[in-house]
Amino acid sequence: MRVPTPDETPETAPITTTDHSNSGWWASRWSRCTGPLRDRGMSTAEYAVGTIAACAFAALLFKVVSSPEVQEMLSKLIDQALNTNG
Repeated sequence: MRVPTPDETPETAPITTTDHSNSGWWASRWSRCTGPLRDRGMSTAEYAVGTIAACAFAALLFKVVSSPEVQEMLSKLIDQALNTNG
């Protein structure tokens, strides 16, 4: 079985089979797991940082929306929207 070199991508690596087996398919799949395309997606640490950032943003948004000034502004806006007489 021929294993692709590190500079070959799975798309450019020639697929060879021996005795009509799936060795070319396996080499292509293996190179996708170990080749330059293996570092796709987020790791657990990146998910953790993203979750913490989202929680911090939610806490900040809650603090802003629950402030008396913003609540008063939202109440006036709703009252104006519902008041059709003027």
